[in-house]
Amino acid sequence: MTKPAFIITLDTEGDNLWENEGEITTQNTHFLPRFQQLCERFHFKPVWLTNYEMVMDEAYIEFARDVIARNTGEIGMHLHAWNSPPLIPLTDDDLRYQPYLIEYPKAQMREKIALMTDLLEDKLQTKMLSHRAGRWAFNEIYAQLLVEFGYQVDCSVTPKVDWRFTKGDPAQSGGTNYTDFPSHAYFMDLEDITKTGNSSLLEVPMSIQYKHSPLMNKVKQGYDKLRGKQRAPSVNWLRPKGGNAQQMIEVAEKSLAQGHSHIEFMLHSSEFMPGGSPTFRTEKEIEGLYDDLEMLFSFLSDKVQGMTLAEYYQSKVQEK
Repeated sequence: MTKPAFIITLDTEGDNLWENEGEITTQNTHFLPRFQQLCERFHFKPVWLTNYEMVMDEAYIEFARDVIARNTGEIGMHLHAWNSPPLIPLTDDDLRYQPYLIEYPKAQMREKIALMTDLLEDKLQTKMLSHRAGRWAFNEIYAQLLVEFGYQVDCSVTPKVDWRFTKGDPAQSGGTNYTDFPSHAYFMDLEDITKTGNSSLLEVPMSIQYKHSPLMNKVKQGYDKLRGKQRAPSVNWLRPKGGNAQQMIEVAEKSLAQGHSHIEFMLHSSEFMPGGSPTFRTEKEIEGLYDDLEMLFSFLSDKVQGMTLAEYYQSKVQEK
């Protein structure tokens, strides 16, 4: 590759799932074309990682078919285990606890992956190649199942982030600890997903950088320990949160300076809709989001090349 890849990933899911434990709606579908058009203006190609309620929305399917037909992005799979059929309760209130797929028995994991993959491929008439786990929860069994169903790329790894303090099923041990995972893209060892291996599954981690120096992180963790608290070091993501354009630029700059062949951005589809998330509640805040995106994309435009996850996979295969 002549320039590093800029990979834009969108968790494409229902409206405001942070605050919605009841009926899940998908009105955010109608706000996606504006972002798609922004990406196309900069010659970037977003990856819409799509979950169950969105694949059941015919307006979204029409949007997704258009993206595929014009080769201006990619549709991948995103799986929220708690409302993705077949529905077999894991807790006494799955919509409340939102259990991780990795907390289900392997047979149920396989059934959920099979159904989501078939749904997307039937409705869109294209092979699903890329995937992100719901709530970032991933393990070796999950990786092996993705290979079984023909996926080439996963992007669930969040380097430097420990999700064990974030519960799914309250009776189990929380999410995945990515503290020691690589931050560069790598073909996974399916027996130990922290390591490079010979599998066909390419891991493309999120672009995440520490907020503080290693020394300051040690000081803060020591202070937390004295107070009886446990938490991972603070990080910044390549992810909008309102008024953080410069912070995102710094994450991108650090990642590029570290020699990574990709940088990866993420947002949720519902965050493009006023009231679709706790972060962007008003039209004014949405306009602020687009101002930040304009700044970030303008900064990156001559430094990177836009790629889908599937295109990036092909470039890495050719390097082998």
